[in-house]
Amino acid sequence: RTCDQLRCIACDFRVSLFNDYIWDQSCDYLFFRNNMPELSKLRAKMIKKKGARAYACQCSWRSIDELTDLQTDQQLRWVCGKH
Repeated sequence: RTCDQLRCIACDFRVSLFNDYIWDQSCDYLFFRNNMPELSKLRAKMIKKKGARAYACQCSWRSIDELTDLQTDQQLRWVCGKH
């Protein structure tokens, strides 16, 4: 189960999530900084992958294709934005 209200405390952006997609390996900080949260621009680096999920804020991104505890990733600064 995943919180759908994640917020990044580093860049103060809401974390977007995209079901059945992963991020292309060429993604970098400037790509997200310049294109978040515009889906039409983000699609340029999204790859369709059934069962996966792509997450991103303006400063961090992750592609998840198996059960993963995001709290163990020390580089992520994502917290629940409250429900």
